[in-house]
Amino acid sequence: MRSTAITTELSTISSLPVALDRARICANVAADNRGRDVLLIDMRKLTTLVDYFVIASGTSRRQIHSMADEIDRAMTQLGDNKIGLEGYGESHWVLLDYGDIVVHLFDDETRRYYDLENLWGDAPRVEWNLRS
Repeated sequence: MRSTAITTELSTISSLPVALDRARICANVAADNRGRDVLLIDMRKLTTLVDYFVIASGTSRRQIHSMADEIDRAMTQLGDNKIGLEGYGESHWVLLDYGDIVVHLFDDETRRYYDLENLWGDAPRVEWNLRS
């Protein structure tokens, strides 16, 4: 009986959607803001640091900022707050950290240089499009 009470209590503490659902929302928001080559990567079997990477490319500083701002707005509406933001000023690689989800927004040259898709090539790709 005690475990049922704990489960009920935990479910009321966190009303956030599960990490995969939130990661899919991030990917869709990136795509809705003209993000290109959007990927959702399942990191759970490769690292304990993060559950999912969302990776997308933008064509300009302004567009990368727009993607970052809209993703953060969507996450905030879900009740999630980022715990880290890196690269926003330079905008070659903006990283939004939500703990279990990390969003990487790149310009094309920087994405090719760091090549996270190959670096984490053993991680499974996940279908993210909520409209399919």
